[in-house]
Amino acid sequence: MTIKASPDEQALLLDLQASDTRAQQLNHRLKTLPEHAELAEVTKQGDAVRRTLAERAGALEDAEAELRRSESDVELVEARIKRDEDRLQQTQSAKDAQGLEHELVSLRKRRSDLEDIELELMERVDALRAERDAVATELAAVDARAAEVRAARDAETARLQSELQHAAANRATIASRVPAELLALYERQRERYGFGASLLQGGVTTASGVRLNESDMAQIRNAAPDDVLLCPDSNAVLVRTAESGL
Repeated sequence: MTIKASPDEQALLLDLQASDTRAQQLNHRLKTLPEHAELAEVTKQGDAVRRTLAERAGALEDAEAELRRSESDVELVEARIKRDEDRLQQTQSAKDAQGLEHELVSLRKRRSDLEDIELELMERVDALRAERDAVATELAAVDARAAEVRAARDAETARLQSELQHAAANRATIASRVPAELLALYERQRERYGFGASLLQGGVTTASGVRLNESDMAQIRNAAPDDVLLCPDSNAVLVRTAESGL
């Protein structure tokens, strides 16, 4: 059964199709914002820098613990040196004095060795701390960039969503003016084929960009103005206007 609708009512489908196409474009834009890819890349970079920072921090903690042990060893040796020096001042025994002096030589040698180790560890701690701080600075920069990209993405998302709301409201207004049977046909064809309406312009159907053959054009010319036709190529509702070349 052929659906009937006035040319003006059929022409409304072009506005509806334009609104739907715009909404489709906006949704595609939302899904493919360049900020999505950039944020993913920056996040990946941040994760890598965070791992490096954890490694640097771990190495620094180990070195600092080793330095504390070294400092403790030096303190113990110094305490023994002081104890032996005090005993040496108080002893009356030549044999004990000789033993204490011998032990002090060994302790002072041990202290010197430990102080050399301690100095090396201090230099290592300083170097590791500088490395950790450099990585922390790099991470702060990466996190700042991520925040910038996230803010830009959120702002663009909000703008596009606002446009989508406007497009939805505009679509609802247009759809309310389209006869129910015609609207149902439009929706059905759009769901099946991607386009619900196509303008015939100079013999070319805009939904596919294909020029219709003479046989199809003859059938279209013979149809009444209020006959609702389907495009032979795109299966969308074919809207005829003064530009159609009929």
